Amino acid sequence: MEIKTHGAISKKLVGAPIKIVDGVRAVAELTATSDMAADSTGLVHGGFAFSLADYAAMLAVNQPNVVLGHAQAKFTAPIRVKETMRAEATVTKTEGRKTEVSVEVKVGDKKVLTGSFTCYTLEKHVLDK
Repeated sequence: MEIKTHGAISKKLVGAPIKIVDGVRAVAELTATSDMAADSTGLVHGGFAFSLADYAAMLAVNQPNVVLGHAQAKFTAPIRVKETMRAEATVTKTEGRKTEVSVEVKVGDKKVLTGSFTCYTLEKHVLDK
């Protein structure tokens, strides 16, 4: 499993790759920590589930200069501190540099997020002039 994108990403904040099939599918996991809690009940801020989903989409494309252009996400259940989220991303369509990726994030059997991510593979890094 060769990771070609987002090489400096924090596994503690964004997730860890579990499986990658370039241009087809990727799986990543993230365990929610107390630093991710939005309040005293241990409710995890949804941004962490979204970030994991985004990262899984980037891994499914797995190109060095892939970026997110558009995303649509639906949060379907809460996440609690200490729960492990598992994101499964599947490429649904590729047209030139544009790739559509469907992502589902679960905690066990409970679906917590579904989303559609539009990714673009650029010729050079987005910050290069």
